[in-house]
Amino acid sequence: MNPDAEGAVRTRNRSNTAYKRWQRGEGVPVYHGSYVEDLHTTVVADWPRVGQKGALISLADQEEDDGWLIELAPGGKTNVLRHAFEASIYVVDGRGATTFWQEGGPKQTVEWQRGSIFAPPINCMHQHFNLDGQRPTRLFAVTAAPMAINMYRNPKFVFENPFVFEERYAGQDDYFSDAGQKLDSAEGTGFWKTNFIPDIRSFKLEPAARGLGTTGMQFILAANSSVGHCSQFPAGAYKQAHRHGVGAHVIILDGTGYSLMWFDDKDEPRRVDWRDGTVISPKEWEYHQHFNTSPIPARYMAFRLGDLDTRRPEEGRGWNTKEEVRGIPYDRENPAIYDLYEKECAKHGASITLPHPNYIS
Repeated sequence: MNPDAEGAVRTRNRSNTAYKRWQRGEGVPVYHGSYVEDLHTTVVADWPRVGQKGALISLADQEEDDGWLIELAPGGKTNVLRHAFEASIYVVDGRGATTFWQEGGPKQTVEWQRGSIFAPPINCMHQHFNLDGQRPTRLFAVTAAPMAINMYRNPKFVFENPFVFEERYAGQDDYFSDAGQKLDSAEGTGFWKTNFIPDIRSFKLEPAARGLGTTGMQFILAANSSVGHCSQFPAGAYKQAHRHGVGAHVIILDGTGYSLMWFDDKDEPRRVDWRDGTVISPKEWEYHQHFNTSPIPARYMAFRLGDLDTRRPEEGRGWNTKEEVRGIPYDRENPAIYDLYEKECAKHGASITLPHPNYIS
């Protein structure tokens, strides 16, 4: 899509796609817009498909990926689930376990806690269990359901397909226990290939671009085409504005702050205040910029499409490699950006560590 056509993106009519019809038939709350304020407290309802409570989170006016928020009752368990699309799961609250298996094969069980990340192998049978008999637990999954449902237009095919992707998962003993491995990346920030992360909030990150003192790591889970990246930036600092293809779900893990989103210099930026549990998803080709106003580092995890995101040849893995459109350097940003940040840090008792930019006129 040509960036000049961004107005068409904002008004695209998707009121009666196969995915929208499926959404309406699930009978759970559906959240739209650019963000969800708090995954810990977002209202959920009984979800017959899952066998527990849940909600669908359909952000950024797009149907490439979506979010599933699942709440398991104390001591509860979901129905047996399987789906012919990829999903990446973040544990929002609680502790529990998930059992995985292929039809007729051995079962493997993985225990998880708040902050864990894992991905059910595509179309693998799996079932989630809450191991806490006193408190509910919540899982948030970013899935490729919209693309699959819109492509096949038959939910039964998507959710009841018996095909086994043996090359993706064949019940290997170390599939979830292997510590993973780092892969080199031409983008500077490394890739970590793994099937399970015990706690992303404490995962060791590496120096990264797009902000003073920023660290990060990219992730490949369960051999998926969907990928993720974790980023942390220090107290008193903010990240450079950037834009890219649609579909990134940014989950705030630590810290408090806000994000600004806009399409061009004529737009008044939209502001989203965030904290632990907020999910933000910018629209197609929309600039966004993240600001940490807390006295501690802020960290987030973002799930998005990877190799499938081929709409612009120059973007590589869905992120534009041309610096002039990938990001706005500090010295080229609107001076009002820094002025607002100074005021917000003062309100929250944080000291600014990011030097005042020397603006290029």
